[in-house]
Amino acid sequence: MLQLRVYGEAHAMAAVAESLDGRSGVRHVTMSGTGSASGALVVADVRADAADAVLDIVDHAGVPAADVLLVRLDTVGVAPDTAALVWADVLGQARLQARAPGRYFALMAAAGVVGAFAVIQLSPVLLVGAMAISPDLLPITAACTGIVLLRPHLAGRGLGALAAGFGATFLVAAAVTGVLDLLDLLPGGFSIGSVPAGQTHVGAETILVALAAGVAGMLAVETRASAAVGVAISVTTVPSVAYLGVAAGTGELRNSLSALSVLVVNVAMMLLGGSSVLAVQRSLDGRRRTA
Repeated sequence: MLQLRVYGEAHAMAAVAESLDGRSGVRHVTMSGTGSASGALVVADVRADAADAVLDIVDHAGVPAADVLLVRLDTVGVAPDTAALVWADVLGQARLQARAPGRYFALMAAAGVVGAFAVIQLSPVLLVGAMAISPDLLPITAACTGIVLLRPHLAGRGLGALAAGFGATFLVAAAVTGVLDLLDLLPGGFSIGSVPAGQTHVGAETILVALAAGVAGMLAVETRASAAVGVAISVTTVPSVAYLGVAAGTGELRNSLSALSVLVVNVAMMLLGGSSVLAVQRSLDGRRRTA
């Protein structure tokens, strides 16, 4: 269940309350003064599947976005609309996730450091650590949202943020490896060819794991559980990017470009998986509204 709170002039709020009252999916519409001479507050309980229509009503009434608040309430028991999505919320979250703030690049760079040592030392523990640090789940799901909701600018921003983040991971991994090589601190006899080929060759498991990761990532973002699924997403990306960075740092990049094909296929499959699950939800939501 969601709660809608709308602030504004008393006459405008009266019109909003009248439009909401009796509408399917909206209950307990109340209006009260805010303490100012002409201000008023409208509060209503809104089912998730009715939220987008309710926001359209408020928008058409000319209420500024800053004066509208829609919050999710925790309820006791199973709500009938727990599977419904608020598409305005999905779009708003995607716009935030498509951004690339300094924190995003710092985390991707940190993943490059840890990932480089994971590849050099053949350490699964460090590799999991690099995947846990990497926040690449967010721009991937933002791109999926842009694809499904036909927002090409949003999809482009998400993919741009993803590519820039991978670039930061690659450059840092290459720099760390180059410094270690220059100071003769790499393990004796280390060669990029000694790294297991799991992240350098496309196979059936590559495609299926990336597809499943895209589905899981999209569902996780919708339920605000992205932190728990971030490693599942990054398992298909960070190892390949770190491998490429280490190869560049040791001067063996030309012989290691097969890892790039793994990365491209993984990203494509994640976009397909995430977009597919969102498109199915979009279709089911449309059928529910027309039923």
